Amino acid sequence: MAVYVVGHKSPDTDSVTSAIAYAALQKAMGVDAVPAMQGEMNPETTMVLNKFGFSAPEIMTDGAGKTIVLVDHSDLAQAPDNLGEAELVGIIDHHKVGDITTNSPILFNAQPVGCTGTVLKQLYDINGIAIPKDVAGIMLCAILSDTVMFKSPTCTDADKAACEALAKIAGVSDMEALAMEMFKAKSAVNGVPAKDLVFRDYKDFDMKGKKVGIGQLELVDISLVAGIRDDLYNACKEVKADGRHTVLLMLTDIMKEGTDLMVVSDDPSIVEGAYGTKLDGQTMWIDGMMSRKKQTLPALQKAMGC
Repeated sequence: MAVYVVGHKSPDTDSVTSAIAYAALQKAMGVDAVPAMQGEMNPETTMVLNKFGFSAPEIMTDGAGKTIVLVDHSDLAQAPDNLGEAELVGIIDHHKVGDITTNSPILFNAQPVGCTGTVLKQLYDINGIAIPKDVAGIMLCAILSDTVMFKSPTCTDADKAACEALAKIAGVSDMEALAMEMFKAKSAVNGVPAKDLVFRDYKDFDMKGKKVGIGQLELVDISLVAGIRDDLYNACKEVKADGRHTVLLMLTDIMKEGTDLMVVSDDPSIVEGAYGTKLDGQTMWIDGMMSRKKQTLPALQKAMGC
């Protein structure tokens, strides 16, 4: 039976490339592994796969009856539907440990690094498997994306070392130029429905029984969304109305290294208290906020009493 390797809902570059890279590692070790994803790719991920010659993984959203490895997440809200009816055999991640439990021991490797790609680089090394040139290229892109070219507070020395090694394997001589090519693709918003932009890089979390959604748009210039702010806000309101206590949309300016945080909440004061900043209309500017995982999420969890 095939093992499906799948990332989280609203797939990003790390979740998609990690599925491909771990499936390739498993195949090299004699396992029938299939990379999968839970939705359509965003523009950055499409650019990355095209650049290194990969086709999109198959879409798999229902885990019932399947053997599964999860990459880049360990939260039920982000996992395939009916995960309880699947055989979960592994989790490879770089986030906090989520709420998924198992009845039997599994391979579990979650490390405090900036990207799942960094963990996968170590797994290739540990198992003595050479990383193919094309796989190294997409792993490199994932780390550059997740660490925002090493600007994110999630970035570690291990991420930088992995990038140096992967760049050599992939034949990439200018990581900064590659990162800027990715960031420009990531910033594409023209003609995209507002709700699709909210869900481009979006995750739901359970905070003491309250459902909270946090999306992020990473932009080379925040002025790119100047004309669609009301549309984005209305889309956030629509998402919140679907049973959520709070929806946040991080409008992150990569070059200015900060986030204009759009807030729709039953209790905006909790959000203001979490970040020590008052709302100015629909948003609050938070200098230095780049990471949902290390900055936005933990502060809100603490404010919500988690």
